[in-house]
Formats: sequence, structure tokens, C-alpha cells
Amino acid sequence: MTRVHPVAAAGFACAADVYDRARPSYPEEAVAWMAQRTGLGPGQTVVDVGAGTGKLTRLLRATGARVLAVEPVAEMRAKLDGLDALDGTAEDLPLEDAAADVITAAQAFHWFDLDRALPELHRVLRPGGHLALFWNSRDLDDPVQRGVEDLLRPVRGSVASQLGGAWREPLRRSPLFGAVEERSFRYEQQFTADDLCDRVASTSFVAAMRPVEREEILVRVRALTHGLAEPFPFPYKTEVFVITRSSDRDDLQRGTSI
Repeated sequence: MTRVHPVAAAGFACAADVYDRARPSYPEEAVAWMAQRTGLGPGQTVVDVGAGTGKLTRLLRATGARVLAVEPVAEMRAKLDGLDALDGTAEDLPLEDAAADVITAAQAFHWFDLDRALPELHRVLRPGGHLALFWNSRDLDDPVQRGVEDLLRPVRGSVASQLGGAWREPLRRSPLFGAVEERSFRYEQQFTADDLCDRVASTSFVAAMRPVEREEILVRVRALTHGLAEPFPFPYKTEVFVITRSSDRDDLQRGTSI
């Protein structure tokens, strides 16, 4: 089975607890909009790929659909108590053809090997099904968020990021999926300095650092909060993208082998 990026595997394996504690959820209205655009509801199946500790997965239950989680990191999957969770990746899903009405990926799609993942996502989606992508992006108008981004940018290296939207071009070129519909929502967490340090420590490449390097980053993160009354807001722009699976007939007309 295709496994995940080594930085993601190492970082998320050792940071599952702090990830679950510090990472934001998603606005309920964002999930409701996705469900409305995809028609997701009772009698249908939604598969959350790269589910992590279930930040989005649990919210999907409000749609009334059957919810399945797919997560390759065992330490993350252990947090999915009370949910149907499978070991797998976007490139090698442990599901039959046309098993899902909707596939979601929250804070995960930028990790996928899209040359391999897009055909696999297409295979598991039923004809007319939808792919729905969620990201909590930093609101860089906020001084603390901007400060965090300035600290992390030099140490991010080649690690995948949703910033810049590099994932869009493979989707645009792919005959397996149609046009992208998108909408953004406001969301925020209320943080103390300790909470902010946990949030940064949950980032894959920070969690994978040597302890001394990680501590140096967190000292600088804590300095960003000096003078702030606690709790302080930590705002995000939640971005949701809904993409329709092309029909098999469309794929054949375009000369795509499926």
C-alpha cells in the first residue's frame, strides 16, 4: 500500500495528542453548504480521506449520511473512537468501486500524490458523486497569524502546503473531475499562549524536528503573544471546494482510460 510522506508520517505519529487538542474544527455552516451542494444526506455514504483525528469526520455525521474515515497513521486512527475507520491512503483506498457518494479531504489533499490519487478517488466515487476539499487557511491580516507564518516559512522546506494552491492545476487538467465550486467561511479559535504553542507544535514539520529545534521555534511563537490579553482570537479562513466526478462516458469521450 502507498504510504504517506515521511514528514507527515513522523510528525503526525508523534503529535496525535497535541493535534487532537490544538487543531481547529470547521464551521458547521461550511459542512452544511457542502452537503447542500453535493446533495449529501441520509441513505448515502461519505468517506473522509486523511481523516486525522476526526476533526471533520465527526461533523459529517450531522448530514445523516453513513460516514467512513480512512487514515494511514495508526496514532491518528486511534483517536477515531466511535467512528468506522479504515487504514488506507488516497492512492490506495480500501473500498470497492462506486462505494461513496461524496469523498472529503480536510487539511489533507495537498499531501496526496495526485497522479495516483485522482484515479483512485474517481474509482471509489459513484457516477455523479463529488469530491469536497476543506482547508483552514491562516488569516494573514491577523498579526499573530502573520507572525506564525513568517516564523514557519523558512523551516517548512519542501513539505507540502495548501498555501499557493499548487493542487489546483492537476485537478484542472484532469478529465476525471469537472469544474471547481468554492466558498469561504470565517472561523476562529480562542487561544492562550500555551494553546498557540500547541497549535504550532501540531504542524507536521515542527513535530518532526529535533526537540531542541522545536523548542527554539516555540519560544519565538510564545513571544508573539506578549502583551495580548488571554484568550485572544486566532482567526482562519475556511475554504471549501466541491468538485463533481466526471461520468464514465465523459472520460471515454476524452480518451481517458479508467
